[in-house]
Amino acid sequence: MSTWKTQLIQTDRGTFEIFTKGDGIPVCITHLYSEFNETGDHFANIFSTRYQAILVNLRGTGRSTGYKNIDELSMFETVKDLEAVKEALGFKKWAFAGHSTGGMLGLLYGLEFPDSIDRLIVVGSAASGDYASKKRSIYNSEHPKFNKMQELISRLKSNCLHPDERKLLSRERTKLSLNEPEKYESYFSADIFKKMAASRLDYFGEYDFPNFDLRDKLKDIKVPTLIICGEHDVQCPIECSEEIDEGLKGSTFLRFQYSNHYPFLEEQERFQLAVRAFLA
Repeated sequence: MSTWKTQLIQTDRGTFEIFTKGDGIPVCITHLYSEFNETGDHFANIFSTRYQAILVNLRGTGRSTGYKNIDELSMFETVKDLEAVKEALGFKKWAFAGHSTGGMLGLLYGLEFPDSIDRLIVVGSAASGDYASKKRSIYNSEHPKFNKMQELISRLKSNCLHPDERKLLSRERTKLSLNEPEKYESYFSADIFKKMAASRLDYFGEYDFPNFDLRDKLKDIKVPTLIICGEHDVQCPIECSEEIDEGLKGSTFLRFQYSNHYPFLEEQERFQLAVRAFLA
């Protein structure tokens, strides 16, 4: 598997590490608390086959600029960082694709910078922190696998983990969000390896998560949007995607009936066709 091209981009908000792969229209991809490297990302790989995928390490991750004030890790400041990267790369507009918290960022980005995104793809996401209160959410304390998920997240935050141990823990965490966990090896390549950015996850949990709520503002997002969610999603249950679709004007919503939180892998062929049709 070919590696991604690494670049350090100088912006008026600091230096940001990006990884690019593929040709065609530019598609920005990131996740709120992941740290990427030259091995790429499973979600981003789907786009790199037909488009110019631009994977961004956010503030405080990889070789991107750090922070002096903890609030620089907020979702609001993060979309301003993404806009600065877009400007530095010389794009008037780009598409944005986000999975999970990446989708939440995409919604906020579309709201704050409506003239910067020409297409928005939101996968397995939500418009508010209320997703954790849903009965089927694994982040609901009453969910039977809640404690297991919390234990794995806590262990993955450690900076002292051996890479092999981190891979095993990450694998177990991911399997909790697959419709058919026994297919993990067929979905996920061992050649792709990313880390959890503990400081960003902690900030999200303490500050953004309790306050994030765009439900009343969705009507103001004018960017053409494709919403995709697995019927069995345990992280952001499908009713969260239904809520986004109802709040937006003219969005396209697709249910993936054989998927949990990773429809781009669990039903990859259908996902690719949907994206291709939307970005055409």
